[in-house]
Amino acid sequence: MLKTIENWSQIPEFEDEKEEAEFWADHSLDPRLMNASLHRQNVRESTTITLRFDPQMLSRIKRLARHRYLNYQSMIKQWLSERLEEEISKQGDSRNGD
Repeated sequence: MLKTIENWSQIPEFEDEKEEAEFWADHSLDPRLMNASLHRQNVRESTTITLRFDPQMLSRIKRLARHRYLNYQSMIKQWLSERLEEEISKQGDSRNGD
């Protein structure tokens, strides 16, 4: 049975294509993760912001995005969205006495 990847952080860095092929032989992506990564025209209004990144960090982010066949800005938005949900969930847990 394939192990399902539910978060991009569960995908390791691969040394070579053989290692990557072995990984994907027994792993699959959760369809929700893929669906959330698709670039769609958003009907809702969006706001443009400026973020300053260390050049090396931005280079690493872009490289990781290329390996995942994603636009780096979309990948950053996905990461922020995932983290936001995680933080909101933690807040809800702490309010319920957990």
